[in-house]
Amino acid sequence: MIWPLRRRAPAMPVAAGLGEIHARFKVAHAGFSLDIDVNLPGRGVSALFGHSGSGKTSCLRCFAGLDQPAEGYLQVNGELWQDSARGIFVPAHQRAVGYVFQHANLFTHLSVQRNLDFGLTRIPLAQRRIAREQAVELLGIGHLLERLPGKLSGGEQQRVAIARALLTSPRLLLLDEPLASLDLKRKQEVLPYLERLHAELQIPVVYVSHSPDEVARLADHLVLLEDGRVSASGPLKETLLRADLPFVFEEDAEAVVDASVLAHDARYGLLQVQLPASGISLQLPHAPLPVGTAVRIKIKARDVSLSLQQAEDSSVLNLLPAQVLAVISVTGQAHVLVRVQVGAEQLIARITRYSCDRLHIQPGQSLWAQVKSVSLLSSSCGAGEQA
Repeated sequence: MIWPLRRRAPAMPVAAGLGEIHARFKVAHAGFSLDIDVNLPGRGVSALFGHSGSGKTSCLRCFAGLDQPAEGYLQVNGELWQDSARGIFVPAHQRAVGYVFQHANLFTHLSVQRNLDFGLTRIPLAQRRIAREQAVELLGIGHLLERLPGKLSGGEQQRVAIARALLTSPRLLLLDEPLASLDLKRKQEVLPYLERLHAELQIPVVYVSHSPDEVARLADHLVLLEDGRVSASGPLKETLLRADLPFVFEEDAEAVVDASVLAHDARYGLLQVQLPASGISLQLPHAPLPVGTAVRIKIKARDVSLSLQQAEDSSVLNLLPAQVLAVISVTGQAHVLVRVQVGAEQLIARITRYSCDRLHIQPGQSLWAQVKSVSLLSSSCGAGEQA
């Protein structure tokens, strides 16, 4: 959705907090209340993650100014948009916000070109920071400009909606489950373009999703919401490993790791990637990528086993030297999680309590992590494939 802006309210600068987003909202509805206080990075993607009814969309509506909390504060990279204590509230149509919903909400009687023009012409020339050509190229929609929305796939419609939002030159981009209405094929079509926005634009993004894979692939910062409250907030990789969060002990517990491409074995179809600041590498089935390409990979805790000795005859491709950081258990659980350091990165292994006791695993111990499966989430080339 594009707000029909003619002129924006002048930004209200604040001395502190430049380079971050500070949001504090208290909203009471019948049967539900929202009470959050978070600091988010001033660039990159911050994901709001939680089950249905946790308050994700309510948060986004407060960011956009669609809801006015009785108590609220919002500062975006040095601009004050709301402070209920001082009687300040910049209304929705004057906020420099781009908002994309689950459904594209394009004007069906207008061509793609004219939909884009609607976003662009709402903003005075002096305030435009993103050119039409840049948005068209970023979202790969140049060949669609003369089409009507009814002639587009769901993924194409969402790419046009995102481009239209960008043409309002927002200082904050809000994406409310933009892939939820798409099938898997269309999601895979759109995700590389979202990665490009992340890599090439300075605009901070708040991304709402209930999909763990989307969050792991796109986010830098993770905010976990439960019943209208923040149960965790922090850098993605650190937050996924927190032992005090309930999802850590679910089947999908995982670690997200950054790496770079070293080589490709054409004979066996294996991509070799290297972990940062170490000589440690992993192999995974994947098509070739250019050497040096930055990639993000996901390793599930259930796909990591531990051994006191380096196995010499094993079908497991990835045998990594590791050091135990912590052993995490919960009363009544048959399994424990073992958090290990591998180079500059951390992984988690989900093993039985019996195996943990039999191997006498304890913090500080050196051992071998055997990684059975690795998923390539994303790359700077926009590729992503399950290993």
